[in-house]
Amino acid sequence: MGTAASRLAGLATLFVAVALVSGCGGGSSSSDTKPAEDWANGVCSAITTWTSSVRKTGSELQSGKVTKDSLNKAVTEFQSSTKQFADDLKGLGRPDTDSGQKAQASVEKLAGEVKTDADKITSEIKGASGLSGYQKALVNVGATVQQMGQQVTSTFAELGNLDAKGELESAFRKADNCSSLVNSSG
Repeated sequence: MGTAASRLAGLATLFVAVALVSGCGGGSSSSDTKPAEDWANGVCSAITTWTSSVRKTGSELQSGKVTKDSLNKAVTEFQSSTKQFADDLKGLGRPDTDSGQKAQASVEKLAGEVKTDADKITSEIKGASGLSGYQKALVNVGATVQQMGQQVTSTFAELGNLDAKGELESAFRKADNCSSLVNSSG
């Protein structure tokens, strides 16, 4: 059972990995245009909230006893926080920039993708049984988590490509909620 527990505990690391490879989030609740800095604050607020929730879930799994019940609870928490993250992203509206409508569409697309990915993770874990079933599920979960990270990275690359005038970049650098997320990029 030690091997099963260590493999299941590995899921905690995967959940935390989602948080670490990500770099965005959301907050408001309308399709109105809003100042770019406010929009960026909403994006960063959502990622920070989601990351915190994912890390808490991962820490709970790493705390020792990993059982089917604790794993199912972790998956439920992950699903719930990811749904909230997706809802927050969809509720951002659009930034008041030349590329605001395209930025909004990119972030809403990401919201749909992470929700779909969270559903896949839930199905994998809840549908697994026995050690070999959980091992297979964890491999698939790992692939889905990597995909989530790539989707977030891709969305931010897309936002950068849309931002010919640097309006979004400037907003992210000025937004208080983004300071810890953009700190490392100068």
